Amino acid sequence: MTESRIERAFNLLRGSGQKGFIPFITAGDPNLESTLELLLMLAEEGATVIELGIPFSDPMADGVVIQRASDRALRNFFHLEDVFRIVSNFRRRAETPLIFFSYLNPIFQYGFERFCKEAKLSGADGILITDLIPEESDDFISVARKSGLDVIFLAAPTSSDERLKMIAKRSSGFIYAVSRTGVTGMSKNLSQEVKDLVLRIKKLSSLPVAVGFGVSNREQIEDIWQFADAAVVGSAIVKRIEDIGSDSRLVEGVRDFVRGLLRNKR
Repeated sequence: MTESRIERAFNLLRGSGQKGFIPFITAGDPNLESTLELLLMLAEEGATVIELGIPFSDPMADGVVIQRASDRALRNFFHLEDVFRIVSNFRRRAETPLIFFSYLNPIFQYGFERFCKEAKLSGADGILITDLIPEESDDFISVARKSGLDVIFLAAPTSSDERLKMIAKRSSGFIYAVSRTGVTGMSKNLSQEVKDLVLRIKKLSSLPVAVGFGVSNREQIEDIWQFADAAVVGSAIVKRIEDIGSDSRLVEGVRDFVRGLLRNKR
């Protein structure tokens, strides 16, 4: 079986003894042209995998920072076809794995088969649907796998061992460990719960485990690297994009922020 981009990226990390960095941005924020430039910059700065959020009008799992980003993108008359076009342009210039971060409703409305086909053709590697529970995921997984897309699931500190087994069985690419209960957003400290969660997952699956939700500074990233395979940073990057806005300094300003996060990367 051919090694996927995501598998290759994590295998390279393991072979070199390094840990991963997974940044998140929202497609269309602050505009579609900047999204492509930001994706290329994140690839240049060594992202292991990039998460590209699909704007949604009711992002229940997201805090106010990403909610505002979705709102800004939707006000730009964003469409799914625009995302596929951006990813296609990105893929012509970069090999960094890219996954979509979405809610079920936009994909359901677009059509599972149509979405997965277009996503794969554009050069995407996988999808994480925040409100798709593993108990009801078989139909979507079947379609996604036929298209060659990995399906990533969220695991929370409150997940039972039985639920973690279900998540491990259905996941591919990597497993996303949520650092806390609640929504996305920046926080000061990581709880012991997330360390315990990662250890529980690793007993059930050989897939890489990435930790996200509330990761916002270099110290937290380095803490996560002690026990997980990768750290996911979303709201902190999206807030930086919001602060700079549609300005010629946007890409370089976000680049400087990312470099600060990754100082002393190992």
